[in-house]
Amino acid sequence: MQSKYVFIYDGECPFCNQFAELLELKSGIPNLSILNGRENLEEINILYRQGFDIDKGAILKKGDEILHGASAIHWICSQIKEPSNSLLKILTITFMSKWRTSMVFPLLLFARRSSLFFKGVSNKLVN
Repeated sequence: MQSKYVFIYDGECPFCNQFAELLELKSGIPNLSILNGRENLEEINILYRQGFDIDKGAILKKGDEILHGASAIHWICSQIKEPSNSLLKILTITFMSKWRTSMVFPLLLFARRSSLFFKGVSNKLVN
């Protein structure tokens, strides 16, 4: 059975990694698969040509629909009904609101870029 939802994230970003791990292990979202964008560059390039730049946020494929950045994070968090981890609970409460998501998301992008810079890793997955 193929996943109904595919969450694609930057595997070099420690924040993205933690979120993806929590989603996979603790979210309880059925039919969700997680893809590390750095290990799936062909998929990242296809999405980039469609206008979805992973450098500007995670990507969620919902069947034929694609959500990007803050919209992807908001949708995922709105689907988590009973977070089984305290950090996931905080993230869910924060990102369940579209307004809070739009306010906090730029800070997450800055934190991602900063952490990649200090790790000596390019923040660009697509050339």
